[in-house]
Amino acid sequence: MNPERRVSLFRNGRNQAVRIPRECELPGDQAILRKEGERLILEPVKTQSLLSLLAGWAPLDEAIADIDAGLQPLDDVRL
Repeated sequence: MNPERRVSLFRNGRNQAVRIPRECELPGDQAILRKEGERLILEPVKTQSLLSLLAGWAPLDEAIADIDAGLQPLDDVRL
């Protein structure tokens, strides 16, 4: 891929938008846009894995109730 490419700018309502060529598409449906001087930098949002999300949660201080204690066994089940 060429290091640079000329793209089209257009108006979308009150916003200015840029048409991103197929070979430059970003994954997902969100991106981070920041301005550094005269440059606009567009980066894909990195999704967090489920394991890293769960690792960041604090453990529960509450005891989980034993829900099987009050259940009676099923003898005759017809589906």
